[in-house]
Amino acid sequence: MKLLGYRRENGTFGIRNHLLVIPTSVCASDTAAKIAAQVRGAVAIPNQHGCCQIGSDLHLTESTLAGFGKNANVGAVLVVSLGCDGIVAKRLADEIATTGKSVEYIVIQENKGTLNTIAKGAEILRRQAQKLSMQQREEFDMSHLIVGLECGGSDPTSGLASNPSIGVASDTVIDNGGSTILSETTEVIGAEHILAERFGDEKERKKFLKFVHNVEQRALDMGEDLRSGQPTPGNKEGGLSTIEEKSLGCMYKAGHQPFVGALGYAEAVDPNKKGLYFMDTPGQDIDSITGMIAGGAQVIIFSTGRGTPTGSPISPVIKITGNPDTYENMSDNIDLNAGRVISEGITIDEMGKELFEEIVKVSNGKLTKSESLGHKEFGIYKIAGTF
Repeated sequence: MKLLGYRRENGTFGIRNHLLVIPTSVCASDTAAKIAAQVRGAVAIPNQHGCCQIGSDLHLTESTLAGFGKNANVGAVLVVSLGCDGIVAKRLADEIATTGKSVEYIVIQENKGTLNTIAKGAEILRRQAQKLSMQQREEFDMSHLIVGLECGGSDPTSGLASNPSIGVASDTVIDNGGSTILSETTEVIGAEHILAERFGDEKERKKFLKFVHNVEQRALDMGEDLRSGQPTPGNKEGGLSTIEEKSLGCMYKAGHQPFVGALGYAEAVDPNKKGLYFMDTPGQDIDSITGMIAGGAQVIIFSTGRGTPTGSPISPVIKITGNPDTYENMSDNIDLNAGRVISEGITIDEMGKELFEEIVKVSNGKLTKSESLGHKEFGIYKIAGTF
């Protein structure tokens, strides 16, 4: 299967050619957004963290920002820092630059404040944008494609129609040499023993099971039971009664392929080990999607029973629902109606094939509805308090 994309210096391929502005902390986020607004095609991510964090929590934020900059959908990067942030601009820029792409940084406190920083940053972006505009799409193999699998606002039709259809598409991507990522650790609880059997590597299986154990233990350490928040109120209103029922529907997104690895949040997919991965993310959709994109996903498939407009700053999000009523109610936002499995009797395999064909079209340049509407939701998973 051949696709058309942008070749990067490290041999990866992007299906988009974004000029990305990364603020190292919330203190630089507004300035970063103002810089991006000056140059056509530039996008800034609204980072709300990066300062007064410690240890593994700070490392997670920095690795997520670095992963976004390294994602193959990004052609060039400008890092914007206040100057006294917890994340050092030069260090972050140097890490992203290991990909070989154009990366520069600017520090507000070293440029006499906001206005001078905006002017200098816009000049940097202008040069980067002109260079990116000269790039042409070229043919690449699906073995370079990574697809993130997400579900949110689920109802019973998710497990009956849209998630199984995603599973077929995931299997097809892998059959053609690509990789996919199943996420949301909270949404495999109750079904983890079934998924664990699909890990061929014992080390990776234990890593996966530890993810599940740790998320349950964190809730218990807070004196809470995950089942008090899972399923969510919207899930319950939609008809899901227990976390186990939700998880058994969620797992269908992973199709039937064996798992080749278990990834920490924002951990990069191994380019030398293609196939199905699990990533340790929260059930919060935007944080989960952010983690998979930082891990390399160039496109996201998002199943929703209740409906959601969620998009992403750099990777297209294909929305699919198993509920025909939701498709009619939110047709502005949802790309594919898997509810036809229920209302029209088409097969899961037929719907999965249609979804796979949509992945190919979007990879070759077709805009998703969330892209057309300018949705750029972004959020980083926090594992500790801010100090």
